[in-house]
Amino acid sequence: MIRLENIHKSYAFGRHGALPVLRGIELELPGSGVLAIRGASGSGKSTLLQIIGGLDRPNEGRVLAEGNDLSDFSSQELAAWRGKTVGFVFQSYHLMPELNVLENVALPAWLAGKDGEKRARELIDEVGLTDRILHRPGELSGGEQQRAALARALINDPAIVLADEPTGNLDAENRELVLKLLLDLTNQRKKALVLVTHDDEVARKASRILELKNGMLTERVL
Repeated sequence: MIRLENIHKSYAFGRHGALPVLRGIELELPGSGVLAIRGASGSGKSTLLQIIGGLDRPNEGRVLAEGNDLSDFSSQELAAWRGKTVGFVFQSYHLMPELNVLENVALPAWLAGKDGEKRARELIDEVGLTDRILHRPGELSGGEQQRAALARALINDPAIVLADEPTGNLDAENRELVLKLLLDLTNQRKKALVLVTHDDEVARKASRILELKNGMLTERVL
């Protein structure tokens, strides 16, 4: 479905030139199941996830989605592809503070020109937020916000869910709850889940674990 070929990414680093982050990444994502990408803070995990999801572009190499090179897409085409194909779950939730839970979850569907409210209500019920449906993010706990973000990620029935340290800001109880929901909901829907983490316990939930170190991916067994 999505294949990365010889992906290089670097960032300008003041007078010292470019700071290389990714060096020749080769990766083919599964059609379903869980892939964990593990690595230390600053290793480039988030950058890699953003490139997979079309939020960032590599300096070199290609990201192929069903054989189409994402670099050939216009900004509008890329946004439409993301909205249809990819669901994102971020460490910091990224909910719209002025919108309530129902509106936040339905927003990607509305942006895609769909009604979305019925589907949003169903997902909100699945993540256990029915009694918080009209609350805004500032009125929710961190765990509740991340559950709302998970429902939002699934609203357009994406083929792949990209989760960037989804439990990183949560306490132990909420970490277990959110991780179980994320795994259960994506598995039930036969989605591909790419889970970026620095936590070995989280990574062990995956069927395949890759380690990102010095800009390169290697297989890892925990």
